[in-house]
Amino acid sequence: MRDRVFAGALVVPFVLGTVAAPSRPGHTELTFRDPEIVESSGLVVVHAGGGDLVVTTNDSGDTGRVFAVDPASGETVGVTHWSDDPTDVEALAPAGPGAVWVGDIGDNTASRDSIEVTRVPVGRGERTVDAATYDLTYPTGPVNAETLLSDPTTGRLYVASKNVFGGVLYAAPAHLDPDGTNRLRPLGPVLPIATDGAFLADGKHVVLRDYSRAVVYTFPALEPVGDFRLPDQDQGEGLATTDDGDLLVSSEGQDEPVLRVSLPSSVRRAVAPAGHSPSSRPSQSVSSSPSDQPSPADSRTTSEPAGRPVWPWFLTAWLALGGLVVVARLIGGRRPGR
Repeated sequence: MRDRVFAGALVVPFVLGTVAAPSRPGHTELTFRDPEIVESSGLVVVHAGGGDLVVTTNDSGDTGRVFAVDPASGETVGVTHWSDDPTDVEALAPAGPGAVWVGDIGDNTASRDSIEVTRVPVGRGERTVDAATYDLTYPTGPVNAETLLSDPTTGRLYVASKNVFGGVLYAAPAHLDPDGTNRLRPLGPVLPIATDGAFLADGKHVVLRDYSRAVVYTFPALEPVGDFRLPDQDQGEGLATTDDGDLLVSSEGQDEPVLRVSLPSSVRRAVAPAGHSPSSRPSQSVSSSPSDQPSPADSRTTSEPAGRPVWPWFLTAWLALGGLVVVARLIGGRRPGR
């Protein structure tokens, strides 16, 4: 019972903070022009073929394919087919120059004995690959997840669970066994309803997002150093980091923009103290020249009230009320002296 009370108490501040906090401004970095990109769930910036590409994948229901998009035009310039029948693809993570980790990690029904990650090459042109797949298992049974991260220093993989009562960040083994089962290890609690995340360039912080909010944590201690609203999106799920410390966020839907968001100044100071700047990673940068910047009429900023989706407010309010009811019932139902 104590664990349930803790879980309920944990989720309420998160959802209440989501309702109350103002959105961060953002501008359109690019817009996906490919009609086949309809449910962008994962997002990674990859250095391939002498330039940067924005890589994404569709949510569950698609075949196993990864799209490489030119950030200057928003056009798909490469597609890698890696599987005909994945179970529930939900996430991407960097895997070095010209490659990404694909996370077949979704489990809405909590029925999978194991989940899978696959290292997939990406770049310009269309290709079909037979890539090695690694099985991962949780220590306590099936868990739903949509977030896959890779440490920029060690390459180690991490999975963040998606749970209304609070998520958990799990670490994969340092060396994955392609022929055996790789057991995940819990590191600590993170925000509920995590839909994507990534390491910052310094390797000492991670950022996780839900449908409308992001939290930056120290790593590996997982101490929160910043909590802020993201720009309003139809169904915001993807998140990638850039060399200059910004975030890129994407949403499900056709012809959806990828928005660039700056970290709050307080978070930037915590992540990069005075006199220090995060290390640069060429494979994770997106270059934006002044000519690439959208005009005010084309940019989607959170200062514009029109077109904001209403459902996240109802969802977060409902979650907050439900969490308060659960906590009240659990505390009120305890017997004296127990």
